Amino acid sequence: MNIVSIVGKSGSGKTTLIEKIIKKLKEKEYIVGTVKHTHKGFHMDKKGKDSWRHRNAGANATLVIAPGLVALVKDEELELLEEIQHYLSDMDIVLVEGFKKKQLPKIEIFRNADRHEAPLCMNDENLDAFVTDSDYAPDVPKFGLEDIEGITEFIEKQYLKV
Repeated sequence: MNIVSIVGKSGSGKTTLIEKIIKKLKEKEYIVGTVKHTHKGFHMDKKGKDSWRHRNAGANATLVIAPGLVALVKDEELELLEEIQHYLSDMDIVLVEGFKKKQLPKIEIFRNADRHEAPLCMNDENLDAFVTDSDYAPDVPKFGLEDIEGITEFIEKQYLKV
């Protein structure tokens, strides 16, 4: 399984970039999974709904099934890579939003210095590509913010056509 982390500071456009990359990879018929890292926790369902009530009652795992959809919330103590491999092993590629400190291949999105002072991963040996509208030029392939075709081709050659 190929795992790539899309990293950047808050407000840099990580989610938007991932959405565009997913669409391009799906056009090429790849099976794409995503992982969103959050420090704040999350709720799968609204308060009062059945799945919420199950979790609130103390269920360690809740699986919601609908035609064509499955959602799982489960108490887990696995590390990141174990989680991804355990739950998404049938994907061609998994795009991870966040986990900037993990030892994963990274593509950083960085907006011009008016928004953020400096990139996150300039000295990270796992930085494989840089997406920006700035003059920063790390020693990795660099793409413009709207060069989704180029970014997707890079991902395909770097991680999918091994």
